[in-house]
Amino acid sequence: MEAFLSGGYLWFKAIHVLAVIAWMAGLLYLPRLFVYHCETVPGSIGSERFKVMEGRLYRFIMTPATVAAWIFGLLTAFAIDVWSDGWFHAKLLFVVLLQASHELMGRWLRDFAQDCNRKSAKFFRIVNEVPTVLMIGIVIFVVVKPF
Repeated sequence: MEAFLSGGYLWFKAIHVLAVIAWMAGLLYLPRLFVYHCETVPGSIGSERFKVMEGRLYRFIMTPATVAAWIFGLLTAFAIDVWSDGWFHAKLLFVVLLQASHELMGRWLRDFAQDCNRKSAKFFRIVNEVPTVLMIGIVIFVVVKPF
């Protein structure tokens, strides 16, 4: 198993980075779709179109990318044995917060799908910044390794 982990490290890391890029694209775009969806009348053609777009983004891009990011991120962590590094703990905390954002977006997606969204466009504009802030922290922890 150790040979598999060490031999696959660069592949694990490459796939992890690609999955994170796809996941982040969704985390940044879905709240923007919610902003525009708030501006439509429930049941209208526009609203129904947003439901399709949001659902496909979440189910076919974001969720598979999330799963791949976690799997290949953990494989990478095992391959380079970073479990005791402080920067890794901080990164992991921020990734857990990203996962929580993903799950909240899934809840809001279901609200829109049932025409019972109670959040404003302004709320989703603010929420749109959360993944960005978390991403900045993650990149700093991984590249700079401040502790």
